Amino acid sequence: MKMILRYVVMFVLVLSTGRIYAQKRGQPLIDSLLKELAVAKEDTGKVNILIAVSRTYYYNDTNKNEGVKMGKAAIELAQKLKFDKGLAMAYFVTGSNYFAKSDFANALDNEFDALRIYESGNDKRRMAMVCETICSIYRYQEDNPAALKYCLQALKLDEEDGRKTERAADMGQLSLIYSNLGDQQQAIAYALRALAVNEDIKSEAGISVSYSHLCSLNLSLGDLDKALSYGLKALACKEKMKDNYGRMVDMHNIGECYLAMYKASARSRTVHPGNKPARQKGSAHSGELNNAVSYFKQSIAICEALAELTWREDGYKLLSESYKLNGDPADAPECMEHYMAIRDSLFSREKEKKVVKIGMEGEYQRKRLVDSLVALKGQKAAALKLQKQKSYTWMGLGGILLLAGFSFFIVKERRKSEKLLLNILPSEVAAELKSKGVTKAKHFGNVTVLFTDFVNFTKASERLSPQTLIDELHECFKVFDEITAKYNIEKIKTIGDAYLAVCGLPTADPKHAENVVSAAKEISAFMQERLAKLGSSTFQIRLGIHSGSVVAGIVGVKKFAYDIWGDTVNTAARMEQNSEAGKINISEVTYELVKDKFSCEYRGEIEAKGKGQLKMYFVVG
Repeated sequence: MKMILRYVVMFVLVLSTGRIYAQKRGQPLIDSLLKELAVAKEDTGKVNILIAVSRTYYYNDTNKNEGVKMGKAAIELAQKLKFDKGLAMAYFVTGSNYFAKSDFANALDNEFDALRIYESGNDKRRMAMVCETICSIYRYQEDNPAALKYCLQALKLDEEDGRKTERAADMGQLSLIYSNLGDQQQAIAYALRALAVNEDIKSEAGISVSYSHLCSLNLSLGDLDKALSYGLKALACKEKMKDNYGRMVDMHNIGECYLAMYKASARSRTVHPGNKPARQKGSAHSGELNNAVSYFKQSIAICEALAELTWREDGYKLLSESYKLNGDPADAPECMEHYMAIRDSLFSREKEKKVVKIGMEGEYQRKRLVDSLVALKGQKAAALKLQKQKSYTWMGLGGILLLAGFSFFIVKERRKSEKLLLNILPSEVAAELKSKGVTKAKHFGNVTVLFTDFVNFTKASERLSPQTLIDELHECFKVFDEITAKYNIEKIKTIGDAYLAVCGLPTADPKHAENVVSAAKEISAFMQERLAKLGSSTFQIRLGIHSGSVVAGIVGVKKFAYDIWGDTVNTAARMEQNSEAGKINISEVTYELVKDKFSCEYRGEIEAKGKGQLKMYFVVG
């Protein structure tokens, strides 16, 4: 049901980030502000112009990099002028532009800087504004507990100041967060509170979105009559407002309601002997399916007009299912073809989101490393100073004892820092970084890349509680780490539920392909045993392997990470995508390297996205 709430999320974000800003006015406003900026003096007025330009870039879906650039210029000038009010807003708009770029770490840094300044001045209105944006950033990264904390803060501040429009937006956010946390009763309670406030202030748009949200929530709980009632009310509002995007969403939701009603009635009829569960076209109960087909088709038509892919993907899938159930199997395959094509086009976007997410997940560890290294540098300086003092005082023994204490503390902190560093970088790269302060990217000609992914992870994440999900991922990846370390394989990173590792770097290994296949077999066996033991509480796994050359090095300066690039990595990912649950799929290149060590089954030439026809093999023994 997460996808169904997407429109509601978008609307709530517009409400929350629109607390201070005026409506967007397009490129003419940007051009006008830039003319003012060119002749502005270095005073607080220029800070405000820079902020206005930055926020206008944010609103106009244009160049968010320019938005960040202008925001940073505003920050620099506001700091120089000691203009705290302008500095806080500059941090806020800069963070908003980073958020729009999906650079969540920098977005949060700037928003927290803004929040600290507003807190010092007890500016409740803007504190609530920033808390709402921080909540949205965490929500987008699916860190719902953190999102909940800041949304509750925003609601409290808005209630204290009596701002009803903002309170309704906060309650909408809270409803979404509780829904993602699995607490549907709280989700509905906040949605109803949001609806009541929107009705009180006569917000037509707010009422409409509340209806849409309540339709989705009741649909997820199986209260189909309520869901359909809210869905039809929401659609009536969107028709009146001429909101095509909203009409598309509501029609989709109503179609789901009718489809779910049909399935529920079909299940109830199968409990009586002699009744057939299948629906015949034109039967007394086919009205629900006819309605489902009609609403899905209308929703898809708007999707195509708006070039919207995500809703169209789900719409075609459900339309195909409706055709089959309604006795129109001839129309179903075409719908599934559309669904599969759209799903493939969206796949790369989902992977990109996973890559972004790992940046936030590792942020705390990297900051700890930087803090530890800075502390260590200061401790070394203190120890050297103490050593000089020792030679000029008759209290040599006391100085020696104190120096020994410092030395012990330095060694202890150095070990902590090195342990953190080795958690992020290979030992050879860490040594180069410590000795030279920089590292260079290197080309490695003979490596083997392992890529794994869990099957139907998104569905599992909806079924399991957040803590259970994280615990299970941790247990699985912990064993993967142990297995790869055993075979001299370098773990690169986890990307959401995916695991990337490589053998043959930073030290060459002539057995790189053999090692990776051996490790893959152990990982596959471990997951099969775990699946037999835990059932639906764990996952099935796909594994893909390819051999070739890569470039490896450190990404970034402050928030660095060791990573690998090249066609070999992409091909390994394609091997994983074209594998099957519990299977190890290897490329022809890897097969030639390991065919004398392992039994393999030729699968033929298979179409791989962006690669054409590739020969693939399953490792079978």
